Amino acid sequence: MLPTVLRFENLRIVIYPNDHRPAHVHVIGPEHEAVFNLNCPAGPVRLRENYGFPLRELRRIEQVLNLHISKLCSAWEQIHGLT
Repeated sequence: MLPTVLRFENLRIVIYPNDHRPAHVHVIGPEHEAVFNLNCPAGPVRLRENYGFPLRELRRIEQVLNLHISKLCSAWEQIHGLT
């Protein structure tokens, strides 16, 4: 089971336990996935990879991730150690 660190609407924000640096999250939807670098400790997040999300939805996801940047960076640190 992947550590889901945040949920909103139909999306899961996941940090893989054995993943590489830099600190990042995977945004998983029913049909799409994207990866955002967190740029810890204060962001802003930046899109690294997109697999199917429309640009408009990516912008919305980016806004939500930036609102939760402290929580996301803290979760990365708990799972992987310092960023």
